[in-house]
Order: sequence, then C-alpha cells, then structure tokens
Amino acid sequence: MLRTHTCGQLTSLDIGKQVTLCGWVANRRDHGKLIFIDIRDRYGLTQVVFIPKESKDAYILAQELRSEFVIKLSGLVNKRPGGTINAKLATGEVEILAQELEILNPSNTPPFEIQDDIEITEELRLKYRYLDLRRNKVFNNLLLRSNLYKVIRGYLGNKDFIECETPILTKSTPEGARDYLVPSRANPGQFFALPQSPQLFKQILMVSGIEKYYQIAKCFRDEDLRADRQPEFTQLDIEMSFVNEEDIFSLTEELMKSILKELKDIDIPVPFPRLSYQNALEKYKSDKPDLRSETKTEFAFCWVVDFPLFKFNTEEKRWESEHHPFTAPIDEDLENLEKTPDKIKSRSYDLVLNGMELGSGSIRIHRQELQEKIFNIIGIKKEEAVKRFGFLLEAFQYGAPPHGGVAFGLDRLLAILSAESSIREVITFPKTSAAFCPLTNAPTEVEDKQLKELGLTIKKGGK
Repeated sequence: MLRTHTCGQLTSLDIGKQVTLCGWVANRRDHGKLIFIDIRDRYGLTQVVFIPKESKDAYILAQELRSEFVIKLSGLVNKRPGGTINAKLATGEVEILAQELEILNPSNTPPFEIQDDIEITEELRLKYRYLDLRRNKVFNNLLLRSNLYKVIRGYLGNKDFIECETPILTKSTPEGARDYLVPSRANPGQFFALPQSPQLFKQILMVSGIEKYYQIAKCFRDEDLRADRQPEFTQLDIEMSFVNEEDIFSLTEELMKSILKELKDIDIPVPFPRLSYQNALEKYKSDKPDLRSETKTEFAFCWVVDFPLFKFNTEEKRWESEHHPFTAPIDEDLENLEKTPDKIKSRSYDLVLNGMELGSGSIRIHRQELQEKIFNIIGIKKEEAVKRFGFLLEAFQYGAPPHGGVAFGLDRLLAILSAESSIREVITFPKTSAAFCPLTNAPTEVEDKQLKELGLTIKKGGK
C-alpha cells in the first residue's frame, strides 16, 4: 500500500506516529513561513503543515500545490495547537507535520469548487461527474446505495432466495413504454431489445423450480423523463412460487423494516396500511397517497390493492392491462372475465412510500388457457400471442406452479432515503432530463462502417 492510514482515520491516539497519507488537496493556505493544506480521500480530511526547518524540500514543493492535486506525504502526527481544534472533523484534534511530499498527479483548476454548498448547473455537474462525485453529499448518496445492496442481499440470502441474472439482450415484447432496440449483426434485419423488466424470465424461473428468486436488475425504458424516471434504472426484482398476496406483503414489509433500521436506525411499524384502489381515489384523490401527516412518521408506507384488471383505451377503442397482461384476476371474477371486463379486479398491488409509487407486483397467471384469454381481451390474438410470448405459453404446459412477486425502484427508494427531489442525485452516471450524457456526449452518431455491418441506413430529414 502507498499509505499507512486514510485521511479520516487519525486521532489523538496516533500522536507521535510516523504516517503516510495519499489523497487530493482540498485546499491550501499560506501563513508566512507555514503552509497548511487539507488532504482528502473518501474517508475524510486531515490537516497538514509544512515548515521549512522540518523539511525544506517538502516546504518548497508544497508551494506548487493547488486544489485537487493528487499527493503522497509522510510525516509526524502532532496535537493541534490550543484553539485550533476542529470538533466537526474526526481528525480535528491532530495535524501532520510534513517531512516528505510527492506530487502523484497535478490537476487543472476545476470548473467548480469541490464542496457541497455551491450553486452549479446540472449539465456542468454531469459533464464533470468525476469531480462532482468527490463532493461529500454526492459520494454519501452512492455509499448509501452500496449499503442498501448489502442489506438487501443479506436479508434475502437469509430467506433462502437465489440471486439469478436474466438477459440484457432479449426479445422485444412492447407493452407500455417503448423498447430500446439493438440491431443484430449476426442476424441482419433482426433486433434484440433491452429489458423493461425481467418479468417473463422470472416467471420462467418459477417454472424451472427456482421457487425463490431475486435480482438487483438494470431495466431500460424509452420514455419521456421526469425527476423519478431515467432511460436506465435499477430495481429489486422478487418472485416466489406457492405463495399468496399475504406472503409477499409480509416479506416486503420485513425487508423495508430491515432497510430503515440498518440505514437510518429508524423503526417503522408493520404491517403497512392497506387501501383499496377505489378508496384511495375517493379519500386522497390519488392512487399514490402520502400518509405522513396521518401516520406522524417520516417514512409512510402503504399498500394499494384491488386495482381493476383492465382499463379502456379510448383512442384505440380497446381494453388494455392496468398493470401488465400477466397479472391474475381475482378468483371470484373469473367467470365474468369476458362478459364484464370493466368490473374485473386484479390480484395486483402497489407499494407507495411518501406519495411515490415505490414498486408494484401481482400474483401471476400460471395457466396457458387463462393467459391466452387475457391476451384475447386486450387485442392480442392467438397468432400474435404465440409470436410474442410463445416461449412463456409453452412453458406453462410443463407444470408451471402458482407464483407471484414484486419489483421496487431502488433509485426512487434511495432518493427518498437521501431526501433528494430527483433520482438523478442517487445514480452514479445519470442522464439529463433530455436523456443525454454530458460526460460522454452520448447518444452519438456511429461510423458508416458500423451501420453497413448491421444493414442499416440513416434517413435524413425523415426521407
């Protein structure tokens, strides 16, 4: 290792030790024959003083230091003089008397200061995201994400879930948002799609006998962006066999309870309140009610249940799924499925947190004949159903168990936990509201050679 300690590690117990630190120059201050710097790494900040009589060479070189230079230094841990102790810092009782200094890499003057309380445009921040990520606030959001993943994996691992990866290159089955399409060079004129969710694959896994599946999954949707939407996002995907709604509610509630306890040291009550879709609309004028004022809590969860199975698309004059076409209707409505589609209730549910839809799920259809009937009601005839979903329908013929699940938007959860108004603040490399990446300038044009290999041409001006 190039260093003996981190910049957030030293305390009064280390006074008298010879240490070596590595990091970035947070700031430099000249005081006559003394030069002070603060050296920063991901763990914290330590003050360093350069004195000519201690090390003339280190002192001379320290005069070259500027903000964000990457350095390595060695020296003696001293107690700070009286009146200079910084109680706000973990290292605030000590400073390093520098004896050796090495500039590992200089830095240009940053386009903005690396501190939290600055006003800069989002585009500038994202263009220089590697600098933005050095700010404590942004870094802490990413650290929270990492810790969230640890809690999730620990909780579900203890519950005997199997973490499975599903394909990123998959089949286009458009239903709702637009797919991101990927042309296939090996199969000219044909396309993969990036997954909007692992929905079909996790159902296939249930047919496979996995029984308890989860995945921290990347998903992609080509839709208009808002504060709570990105072209690519991360969700926690869960599916189980031989369960009902209560099993899924209980698992989810205990998971959320563990997350809030581990990450915020907050105890939340369970079970969560449950509201029917109709009651939520009547009482709160929304199917995403914010119950904080009623529950007197900082984090107010609730379930919204009893959604209609279908909604009518007035433009296309056809029925479509309220959630997705793989959601099972309640058993009592099965006989009236085709007679009165407007009155059919689904076995679906949404988890709402502080007025934001955090996730949704359902008990799934697991019988081929019922699935085909649902497809027919929403205008997907048998031939089209086989073309788009034939692999799922065929799997149902080989002993598909009853199953259900839920998926949560982890970016949305993190935004709420971090008190951020946009999920862009908790994503490492987000896109702007225009679905553009200022850091890489993506999306970009590609070379004609690449287009030719794919059998594609670009038509200018819509011609």
